[in-house]
Amino acid sequence: MSGSEPVPSAPLHVVVVGSGPAGFYAAQALLAVAEPAVRVDMIERLATPWGLVRSGVAPDHPKIKSVANTFVEIAGHERFRWYGNLDLGADVTRDELLSAYDAVVYAVGSQTDRRLGVPGEDLHGSIAATDLVGWYNGHPHYRDVVPALHHSRAVVVGNGNVALDVARILCSELDDLRRTDIADHALEALADSAVREVVVLGRRGPVQATWTTLELRELGHLIDADVVVEPSGALDVSDDALPPVVRRNLAALRTLVDRPARSGVRRLVFRFLRSPVALHGADRVERVQIGCNELVADDTGRLRARDTGGREELDAGLVVRAVGYLGVPVDDLPFDPAAGHISHDQGRVVGRDREYVVGWIKRGPTGVIGTNKKDARETVQRLLVDLAPAGPRDRAADRPERLEAWLLSQQPELVTDVGWRAIDSVERKAGEPHGRPRVKLVRTEDLLDAARKHAPGSSGSSAR
Repeated sequence: MSGSEPVPSAPLHVVVVGSGPAGFYAAQALLAVAEPAVRVDMIERLATPWGLVRSGVAPDHPKIKSVANTFVEIAGHERFRWYGNLDLGADVTRDELLSAYDAVVYAVGSQTDRRLGVPGEDLHGSIAATDLVGWYNGHPHYRDVVPALHHSRAVVVGNGNVALDVARILCSELDDLRRTDIADHALEALADSAVREVVVLGRRGPVQATWTTLELRELGHLIDADVVVEPSGALDVSDDALPPVVRRNLAALRTLVDRPARSGVRRLVFRFLRSPVALHGADRVERVQIGCNELVADDTGRLRARDTGGREELDAGLVVRAVGYLGVPVDDLPFDPAAGHISHDQGRVVGRDREYVVGWIKRGPTGVIGTNKKDARETVQRLLVDLAPAGPRDRAADRPERLEAWLLSQQPELVTDVGWRAIDSVERKAGEPHGRPRVKLVRTEDLLDAARKHAPGSSGSSAR
Protein backbone atom coordinates (compact mmCIF):
# COMPACT_ATOMS: atom_id res chain seq x y z
CA MET A 1 0.00 0.00 0.00
CA SER A 2 1.45 3.35 -1.03
CA GLY A 3 1.70 6.22 1.43
CA SER A 4 -0.94 8.17 -0.53
CA GLU A 5 -3.69 5.55 -0.09
CA PRO A 6 -5.97 5.90 2.94
CA VAL A 7 -5.66 3.30 5.66
CA PRO A 8 -8.99 1.50 6.16
CA SER A 9 -10.51 2.11 9.55
CA ALA A 10 -11.32 -0.75 11.90
CA PRO A 11 -14.82 -2.13 11.29
CA LEU A 12 -17.83 -1.45 13.44
CA HIS A 13 -19.28 -4.57 15.06
CA VAL A 14 -23.07 -4.59 15.13
CA VAL A 15 -25.31 -7.31 16.55
CA VAL A 16 -28.76 -7.82 15.03
CA VAL A 17 -31.25 -9.52 17.37
CA GLY A 18 -33.67 -11.58 15.28
CA SER A 19 -33.19 -13.29 11.93
CA GLY A 20 -36.45 -12.70 10.09
CA PRO A 21 -36.76 -10.51 6.98
CA ALA A 22 -36.27 -7.26 8.93
CA GLY A 23 -33.06 -8.55 10.48
CA PHE A 24 -31.63 -9.78 7.21
CA TYR A 25 -32.46 -6.58 5.35
CA ALA A 26 -30.82 -4.61 8.17
CA ALA A 27 -27.74 -6.79 7.80
CA GLN A 28 -27.75 -6.25 4.04
CA ALA A 29 -27.85 -2.48 4.48
CA LEU A 30 -25.05 -2.59 7.07
CA LEU A 31 -22.82 -4.81 4.95
CA ALA A 32 -23.24 -2.48 1.95
CA VAL A 33 -21.50 0.35 3.81
CA ALA A 34 -18.00 0.97 2.43
CA GLU A 35 -16.50 3.18 5.13
CA PRO A 36 -16.42 2.36 7.91
CA ALA A 37 -16.89 -1.30 7.13
CA VAL A 38 -19.38 -3.12 9.34
CA ARG A 39 -19.25 -6.67 10.67
CA VAL A 40 -22.66 -8.14 11.51
CA ASP A 41 -23.36 -10.86 14.03
CA MET A 42 -27.00 -11.97 13.97
CA ILE A 43 -28.46 -13.82 16.95
CA GLU A 44 -31.69 -15.80 17.00
CA ARG A 45 -33.59 -17.52 19.83
CA LEU A 46 -34.58 -20.43 17.57
CA ALA A 47 -32.20 -22.98 16.10
CA THR A 48 -33.22 -21.89 12.58
CA PRO A 49 -33.21 -18.53 10.76
CA TRP A 50 -35.67 -16.67 8.47
CA GLY A 51 -38.39 -15.85 11.02
CA LEU A 52 -41.87 -15.70 9.52
CA VAL A 53 -40.59 -16.81 6.11
CA ARG A 54 -40.02 -20.23 7.68
CA SER A 55 -42.70 -20.28 10.37
CA GLY A 56 -45.31 -17.72 9.31
CA VAL A 57 -45.73 -17.73 5.52
CA ALA A 58 -48.34 -20.33 4.55
CA PRO A 59 -46.79 -23.61 3.35
CA ASP A 60 -48.65 -23.39 0.04
CA HIS A 61 -46.88 -20.11 -0.79
CA PRO A 62 -43.51 -21.30 -2.15
CA LYS A 63 -42.99 -18.15 -4.25
CA ILE A 64 -43.12 -15.96 -1.16
CA LYS A 65 -40.83 -18.35 0.70
CA SER A 66 -38.28 -18.05 -2.11
CA VAL A 67 -37.16 -14.74 -0.61
CA ALA A 68 -35.07 -16.99 1.65
CA ASN A 69 -32.65 -17.25 -1.30
CA THR A 70 -31.84 -13.58 -0.74
CA PHE A 71 -31.19 -14.27 2.94
CA VAL A 72 -28.82 -17.12 2.01
CA GLU A 73 -26.90 -14.72 -0.21
CA ILE A 74 -26.66 -12.15 2.59
CA ALA A 75 -25.50 -14.84 5.02
CA GLY A 76 -22.66 -15.72 2.64
CA HIS A 77 -21.00 -12.33 3.07
CA GLU A 78 -17.53 -12.54 4.59
CA ARG A 79 -18.43 -10.05 7.33
CA PHE A 80 -21.65 -11.80 8.40
CA ARG A 81 -22.18 -14.51 11.02
CA TRP A 82 -25.38 -16.14 12.26
CA TYR A 83 -25.90 -17.69 15.70
CA GLY A 84 -29.03 -19.60 16.66
CA ASN A 85 -30.45 -21.03 19.88
CA LEU A 86 -29.36 -17.87 21.69
CA ASP A 87 -32.14 -16.14 23.58
CA LEU A 88 -31.98 -12.47 24.53
CA GLY A 89 -32.90 -12.22 28.19
CA ALA A 90 -32.08 -15.84 28.99
CA ASP A 91 -28.62 -16.50 27.50
CA VAL A 92 -27.44 -12.91 27.01
CA THR A 93 -28.71 -9.64 28.40
CA ARG A 94 -29.25 -6.35 26.68
CA ASP A 95 -26.50 -4.73 28.78
CA GLU A 96 -24.06 -7.50 27.85
CA LEU A 97 -24.70 -7.00 24.15
CA LEU A 98 -24.17 -3.26 24.52
CA SER A 99 -20.86 -3.89 26.27
CA ALA A 100 -19.69 -6.33 23.61
CA TYR A 101 -20.82 -4.59 20.42
CA ASP A 102 -20.75 -1.08 18.99
CA ALA A 103 -24.51 -1.13 18.38
CA VAL A 104 -27.53 -3.38 18.87
CA VAL A 105 -30.31 -3.57 16.27
CA TYR A 106 -33.54 -5.18 17.49
CA ALA A 107 -35.47 -7.07 14.81
CA VAL A 108 -37.63 -9.11 17.16
CA GLY A 109 -40.96 -8.61 15.39
CA SER A 110 -44.41 -8.72 16.96
CA GLN A 111 -44.41 -11.87 19.04
CA THR A 112 -47.93 -11.95 20.44
CA ASP A 113 -51.48 -11.50 19.19
CA ARG A 114 -54.29 -9.07 19.84
CA ARG A 115 -57.15 -10.49 21.85
CA LEU A 116 -60.85 -10.22 21.10
CA GLY A 117 -61.76 -9.13 24.62
CA VAL A 118 -65.01 -11.10 24.71
CA PRO A 119 -66.42 -13.54 27.29
CA GLY A 120 -65.38 -17.14 26.72
CA GLU A 121 -62.22 -16.24 24.81
CA ASP A 122 -60.14 -18.61 26.96
CA LEU A 123 -62.31 -21.68 26.37
CA HIS A 124 -60.65 -24.69 24.79
CA GLY A 125 -61.08 -24.34 21.04
CA SER A 126 -60.42 -20.60 21.04
CA ILE A 127 -56.95 -20.04 19.65
CA ALA A 128 -54.73 -17.26 18.32
CA ALA A 129 -53.73 -17.35 14.68
CA THR A 130 -50.15 -17.06 15.97
CA ASP A 131 -50.50 -20.48 17.57
CA LEU A 132 -52.28 -22.16 14.67
CA VAL A 133 -49.92 -20.77 12.03
CA GLY A 134 -46.90 -21.79 14.12
CA TRP A 135 -48.43 -25.25 14.55
CA TYR A 136 -48.94 -26.01 10.87
CA ASN A 137 -45.60 -24.41 9.95
CA GLY A 138 -43.59 -26.54 12.38
CA HIS A 139 -42.49 -23.80 14.79
CA PRO A 140 -40.95 -25.65 17.78
CA HIS A 141 -42.82 -23.50 20.32
CA TYR A 142 -46.18 -24.55 18.85
CA ARG A 143 -45.50 -28.21 18.10
CA ASP A 144 -47.83 -29.37 20.87
CA VAL A 145 -50.78 -27.11 20.06
CA VAL A 146 -53.95 -29.18 19.63
CA PRO A 147 -56.46 -27.29 17.45
CA ALA A 148 -60.08 -28.33 17.88
CA LEU A 149 -60.89 -29.91 14.51
CA HIS A 150 -63.68 -32.17 15.77
CA HIS A 151 -66.60 -29.92 14.78
CA SER A 152 -67.97 -29.38 11.28
CA ARG A 153 -67.64 -25.59 11.54
CA ALA A 154 -64.67 -23.31 12.33
CA VAL A 155 -64.80 -19.53 12.71
CA VAL A 156 -61.91 -17.26 11.75
CA VAL A 157 -62.12 -13.69 13.06
CA GLY A 158 -60.37 -11.09 10.91
CA ASN A 159 -60.24 -9.70 7.38
CA GLY A 160 -56.53 -9.68 6.69
CA ASN A 161 -54.11 -12.00 4.90
CA VAL A 162 -53.48 -14.13 7.97
CA ALA A 163 -57.19 -14.86 8.28
CA LEU A 164 -57.25 -15.89 4.60
CA ASP A 165 -54.21 -18.14 5.09
CA VAL A 166 -55.82 -19.92 8.03
CA ALA A 167 -59.15 -20.33 6.23
CA ARG A 168 -57.44 -21.61 3.09
CA ILE A 169 -55.38 -24.21 4.95
CA LEU A 170 -58.47 -25.49 6.76
CA CYS A 171 -60.27 -25.83 3.41
CA SER A 172 -57.40 -27.24 1.34
CA GLU A 173 -57.18 -30.67 -0.22
CA LEU A 174 -54.66 -32.87 1.59
CA ASP A 175 -52.99 -33.84 -1.69
CA ASP A 176 -52.20 -30.17 -2.27
CA LEU A 177 -50.73 -29.76 1.21
CA ARG A 178 -48.66 -32.95 0.92
CA ARG A 179 -46.52 -31.23 -1.72
CA THR A 180 -45.56 -28.41 0.66
CA ASP A 181 -43.34 -28.06 3.73
CA ILE A 182 -46.32 -28.13 6.12
CA ALA A 183 -45.46 -29.92 9.37
CA ASP A 184 -46.15 -33.65 9.35
CA HIS A 185 -48.13 -33.47 12.60
CA ALA A 186 -50.44 -30.88 11.00
CA LEU A 187 -50.95 -33.09 7.95
CA GLU A 188 -51.98 -35.96 10.20
CA ALA A 189 -54.43 -33.82 12.16
CA LEU A 190 -55.95 -32.23 9.05
CA ALA A 191 -56.45 -35.69 7.54
CA ASP A 192 -58.79 -36.44 10.45
CA SER A 193 -60.42 -32.99 10.49
CA ALA A 194 -64.20 -32.83 10.65
CA VAL A 195 -64.28 -29.18 9.52
CA ARG A 196 -66.51 -28.71 6.49
CA GLU A 197 -67.37 -25.03 6.81
CA VAL A 198 -65.07 -22.11 7.65
CA VAL A 199 -66.76 -18.80 8.44
CA VAL A 200 -64.58 -15.68 8.19
CA LEU A 201 -66.00 -12.80 10.24
CA GLY A 202 -65.23 -9.19 9.33
CA ARG A 203 -66.42 -6.39 11.60
CA ARG A 204 -66.62 -4.01 8.64
CA GLY A 205 -67.40 -4.52 4.96
CA PRO A 206 -65.45 -5.94 2.01
CA VAL A 207 -64.34 -2.43 1.01
CA GLN A 208 -62.52 -1.99 4.34
CA ALA A 209 -60.85 -5.44 4.41
CA THR A 210 -57.04 -5.37 4.47
CA TRP A 211 -56.19 -8.49 2.49
CA THR A 212 -54.30 -8.37 -0.78
CA THR A 213 -55.78 -9.23 -4.16
CA LEU A 214 -53.30 -12.06 -4.71
CA GLU A 215 -54.46 -13.77 -1.50
CA LEU A 216 -58.09 -13.52 -2.58
CA ARG A 217 -57.43 -14.85 -6.06
CA GLU A 218 -55.64 -17.86 -4.61
CA LEU A 219 -58.92 -18.98 -3.10
CA GLY A 220 -59.93 -19.81 -6.64
CA HIS A 221 -57.48 -22.73 -6.50
CA LEU A 222 -59.50 -24.41 -3.76
CA ILE A 223 -60.95 -27.32 -5.67
CA ASP A 224 -62.84 -28.67 -2.66
CA ALA A 225 -64.57 -25.53 -1.37
CA ASP A 226 -67.34 -23.18 -2.44
CA VAL A 227 -66.92 -19.50 -1.57
CA VAL A 228 -69.98 -17.67 -0.21
CA VAL A 229 -70.44 -14.01 0.80
CA GLU A 230 -73.00 -12.93 3.40
CA PRO A 231 -75.12 -10.95 3.96
CA SER A 232 -76.70 -10.99 0.54
CA GLY A 233 -75.81 -7.82 -1.33
CA ALA A 234 -72.54 -7.19 0.55
CA LEU A 235 -70.71 -6.89 -2.77
CA ASP A 236 -73.31 -4.58 -4.32
CA VAL A 237 -71.24 -1.43 -3.97
CA SER A 238 -70.23 1.11 -6.57
CA ASP A 239 -66.59 0.80 -7.62
CA ASP A 240 -66.30 4.28 -9.12
CA ALA A 241 -64.74 6.16 -6.21
CA LEU A 242 -62.80 3.26 -4.71
CA PRO A 243 -59.00 2.87 -4.79
CA PRO A 244 -57.71 0.46 -7.47
CA VAL A 245 -56.70 -2.22 -4.95
CA VAL A 246 -60.20 -2.26 -3.45
CA ARG A 247 -61.76 -2.53 -6.91
CA ARG A 248 -59.50 -5.50 -7.65
CA ASN A 249 -60.44 -7.13 -4.35
CA LEU A 250 -64.15 -6.75 -5.03
CA ALA A 251 -63.71 -8.15 -8.53
CA ALA A 252 -61.85 -11.16 -7.12
CA LEU A 253 -64.58 -11.81 -4.56
CA ARG A 254 -67.31 -11.53 -7.17
CA THR A 255 -65.49 -14.02 -9.39
CA LEU A 256 -65.27 -16.47 -6.50
CA VAL A 257 -68.93 -16.29 -5.53
CA ASP A 258 -70.10 -16.49 -9.15
CA ARG A 259 -68.69 -20.00 -9.51
CA PRO A 260 -71.41 -22.68 -9.66
CA ALA A 261 -72.18 -24.14 -6.25
CA ARG A 262 -71.40 -27.81 -5.74
CA SER A 263 -72.74 -30.35 -3.29
CA GLY A 264 -70.60 -32.36 -0.90
CA VAL A 265 -67.71 -29.91 -0.72
CA ARG A 266 -66.48 -27.57 1.99
CA ARG A 267 -67.82 -24.03 2.28
CA LEU A 268 -65.76 -20.90 2.88
CA VAL A 269 -68.19 -18.23 4.04
CA PHE A 270 -67.30 -14.53 4.33
CA ARG A 271 -69.67 -12.80 6.75
CA PHE A 272 -69.20 -9.04 6.75
CA LEU A 273 -70.41 -6.49 9.31
CA ARG A 274 -70.18 -9.18 11.98
CA SER A 275 -68.16 -9.37 15.22
CA PRO A 276 -67.96 -12.08 17.89
CA VAL A 277 -69.41 -10.79 21.17
CA ALA A 278 -69.15 -14.01 23.23
CA LEU A 279 -68.00 -17.62 22.99
CA HIS A 280 -70.19 -20.17 24.77
CA GLY A 281 -69.67 -23.72 25.94
CA ALA A 282 -69.31 -25.86 29.06
CA ASP A 283 -65.56 -26.42 28.94
CA ARG A 284 -64.88 -25.83 25.25
CA VAL A 285 -66.20 -23.63 22.48
CA GLU A 286 -69.61 -24.84 21.32
CA ARG A 287 -71.28 -21.66 20.04
CA VAL A 288 -70.27 -18.20 18.89
CA GLN A 289 -72.56 -15.27 19.60
CA ILE A 290 -72.21 -12.70 16.84
CA GLY A 291 -73.05 -9.02 16.88
CA CYS A 292 -74.42 -7.29 13.77
CA ASN A 293 -72.71 -4.03 12.82
CA GLU A 294 -73.32 -0.97 10.73
CA LEU A 295 -70.76 1.43 9.33
CA VAL A 296 -70.62 4.97 10.70
CA ALA A 297 -68.15 7.75 9.97
CA ASP A 298 -66.00 9.06 12.82
CA ASP A 299 -64.70 12.63 13.17
CA THR A 300 -61.98 11.96 10.60
CA GLY A 301 -64.42 10.50 8.08
CA ARG A 302 -63.18 6.95 8.56
CA LEU A 303 -65.91 4.31 8.52
CA ARG A 304 -66.04 2.32 11.74
CA ALA A 305 -68.17 -0.61 12.86
CA ARG A 306 -70.96 0.11 15.35
CA ASP A 307 -72.95 -2.62 17.06
CA THR A 308 -76.62 -2.39 16.12
CA GLY A 309 -77.71 -4.67 18.94
CA GLY A 310 -78.70 -7.46 16.57
CA ARG A 311 -77.48 -10.93 17.52
CA GLU A 312 -76.87 -14.24 15.74
CA GLU A 313 -75.44 -17.56 16.89
CA LEU A 314 -73.33 -20.15 15.15
CA ASP A 315 -72.41 -23.63 16.36
CA ALA A 316 -68.65 -24.06 16.11
CA GLY A 317 -65.82 -25.97 17.74
CA LEU A 318 -62.85 -23.85 16.67
CA VAL A 319 -62.47 -20.06 16.80
CA VAL A 320 -59.27 -18.53 15.44
CA ARG A 321 -58.60 -14.87 16.17
CA ALA A 322 -56.58 -13.19 13.42
CA VAL A 323 -57.09 -9.56 14.36
CA GLY A 324 -53.49 -8.42 14.47
CA TYR A 325 -50.17 -8.84 16.22
CA LEU A 326 -48.43 -6.92 19.00
CA GLY A 327 -44.80 -6.53 19.91
CA VAL A 328 -43.63 -7.28 23.42
CA PRO A 329 -41.37 -5.03 25.55
CA VAL A 330 -37.61 -5.60 25.45
CA ASP A 331 -36.06 -5.23 28.89
CA ASP A 332 -36.50 -1.58 29.90
CA LEU A 333 -36.56 -0.03 26.44
CA PRO A 334 -39.32 2.58 25.95
CA PHE A 335 -42.41 0.80 24.66
CA ASP A 336 -45.73 1.98 23.26
CA PRO A 337 -48.24 -0.65 24.50
CA ALA A 338 -51.11 0.64 22.37
CA ALA A 339 -49.13 0.47 19.12
CA GLY A 340 -47.14 -2.56 20.24
CA HIS A 341 -43.69 -1.30 19.28
CA ILE A 342 -40.54 0.23 20.74
CA SER A 343 -40.50 4.04 20.68
CA HIS A 344 -37.89 5.39 18.27
CA ASP A 345 -36.72 8.35 16.21
CA GLN A 346 -35.89 7.27 12.64
CA GLY A 347 -34.92 3.87 13.99
CA ARG A 348 -32.88 4.95 17.02
CA VAL A 349 -34.51 3.94 20.30
CA VAL A 350 -35.73 7.04 22.11
CA GLY A 351 -33.48 8.02 24.99
CA ARG A 352 -30.88 5.30 24.26
CA ASP A 353 -27.44 5.38 22.70
CA ARG A 354 -26.31 2.67 20.26
CA GLU A 355 -29.69 0.88 20.23
CA TYR A 356 -31.87 0.69 17.11
CA VAL A 357 -35.00 -1.03 15.79
CA VAL A 358 -36.19 -2.40 12.45
CA GLY A 359 -39.28 -4.21 11.21
CA TRP A 360 -42.49 -4.75 13.13
CA ILE A 361 -40.98 -3.90 16.52
CA LYS A 362 -40.19 -0.50 14.94
CA ARG A 363 -43.34 0.30 12.97
CA GLY A 364 -45.95 -2.22 14.14
CA PRO A 365 -47.26 -5.21 12.14
CA THR A 366 -47.79 -3.45 8.83
CA GLY A 367 -46.52 -3.88 5.29
CA VAL A 368 -45.21 -6.86 3.38
CA ILE A 369 -41.80 -8.54 3.42
CA GLY A 370 -40.33 -6.01 1.00
CA THR A 371 -41.41 -3.11 3.24
CA ASN A 372 -38.51 -4.03 5.51
CA LYS A 373 -35.92 -2.91 2.94
CA LYS A 374 -36.74 0.79 3.11
CA ASP A 375 -37.35 0.50 6.83
CA ALA A 376 -33.88 -1.00 7.35
CA ARG A 377 -32.15 1.62 5.21
CA GLU A 378 -33.60 4.41 7.36
CA THR A 379 -32.38 2.78 10.56
CA VAL A 380 -28.91 2.05 9.18
CA GLN A 381 -28.51 5.62 7.95
CA ARG A 382 -29.32 6.86 11.44
CA LEU A 383 -26.89 4.37 12.99
CA LEU A 384 -24.05 5.52 10.75
CA VAL A 385 -24.67 9.19 11.46
CA ASP A 386 -24.46 8.37 15.16
CA LEU A 387 -21.51 5.99 15.20
CA ALA A 388 -19.30 6.48 12.14
CA PRO A 389 -17.49 9.62 13.41
CA ALA A 390 -16.22 7.93 16.57
CA GLY A 391 -15.62 4.53 15.00
CA PRO A 392 -15.52 1.19 16.85
CA ARG A 393 -15.08 1.00 20.60
CA ASP A 394 -12.68 -1.96 20.25
CA ARG A 395 -10.17 -1.90 17.39
CA ALA A 396 -8.31 -5.14 18.16
CA ALA A 397 -7.87 -7.49 15.20
CA ASP A 398 -9.00 -10.52 17.21
CA ARG A 399 -12.33 -8.98 18.18
CA PRO A 400 -14.45 -11.31 15.97
CA GLU A 401 -12.89 -14.40 17.55
CA ARG A 402 -13.36 -13.06 21.07
CA LEU A 403 -17.00 -12.23 20.37
CA GLU A 404 -17.72 -15.75 19.11
CA ALA A 405 -15.94 -17.30 22.09
CA TRP A 406 -18.04 -15.14 24.42
CA LEU A 407 -21.31 -16.14 22.74
CA LEU A 408 -20.34 -19.80 22.99
CA SER A 409 -19.59 -19.35 26.68
CA GLN A 410 -23.09 -17.94 27.16
CA GLN A 411 -24.77 -20.80 25.27
CA PRO A 412 -22.79 -24.05 24.85
CA GLU A 413 -25.50 -25.34 22.45
CA LEU A 414 -24.94 -22.39 20.11
CA VAL A 415 -25.94 -23.16 16.51
CA THR A 416 -23.70 -21.47 13.96
CA ASP A 417 -24.40 -21.01 10.28
CA VAL A 418 -22.61 -24.31 9.65
CA GLY A 419 -25.01 -26.01 12.03
CA TRP A 420 -27.98 -24.40 10.29
CA ARG A 421 -26.74 -25.63 6.91
CA ALA A 422 -26.62 -29.13 8.40
CA ILE A 423 -30.24 -28.80 9.59
CA ASP A 424 -31.24 -27.46 6.20
CA SER A 425 -29.60 -30.40 4.45
CA VAL A 426 -31.29 -32.98 6.69
CA GLU A 427 -34.72 -31.43 6.09
CA ARG A 428 -34.29 -31.13 2.33
CA LYS A 429 -33.06 -34.72 1.97
CA ALA A 430 -36.06 -35.94 3.98
CA GLY A 431 -38.39 -34.13 1.58
CA GLU A 432 -36.83 -35.30 -1.70
CA PRO A 433 -38.39 -38.80 -1.85
CA HIS A 434 -41.85 -37.26 -1.40
CA GLY A 435 -41.49 -34.37 -3.84
CA ARG A 436 -41.54 -31.86 -0.99
CA PRO A 437 -39.19 -28.88 -0.51
CA ARG A 438 -38.34 -30.15 2.98
CA VAL A 439 -39.68 -32.11 5.92
CA LYS A 440 -39.21 -29.86 8.91
CA LEU A 441 -37.69 -30.89 12.19
CA VAL A 442 -40.15 -29.48 14.70
CA ARG A 443 -38.58 -30.09 18.12
CA THR A 444 -35.65 -28.06 19.38
CA GLU A 445 -33.79 -31.16 20.58
CA ASP A 446 -34.03 -32.70 17.09
CA LEU A 447 -32.82 -29.50 15.46
CA LEU A 448 -29.84 -29.28 17.82
CA ASP A 449 -29.08 -32.96 17.27
CA ALA A 450 -29.02 -32.45 13.50
CA ALA A 451 -26.75 -29.43 13.90
CA ARG A 452 -24.32 -31.45 16.06
CA LYS A 453 -24.31 -34.70 14.12
CA HIS A 454 -24.33 -33.49 10.57
CA ALA A 455 -22.28 -30.29 10.65
CA PRO A 456 -18.88 -30.73 8.95
CA GLY A 457 -16.08 -30.84 11.51
CA SER A 458 -16.57 -31.02 15.23
CA SER A 459 -17.00 -27.39 16.29
CA GLY A 460 -19.22 -25.99 13.56
CA SER A 461 -17.43 -22.68 13.95
CA SER A 462 -18.50 -19.96 11.57
CA ALA A 463 -15.80 -17.43 12.44
CA ARG A 464 -14.36 -15.72 9.42
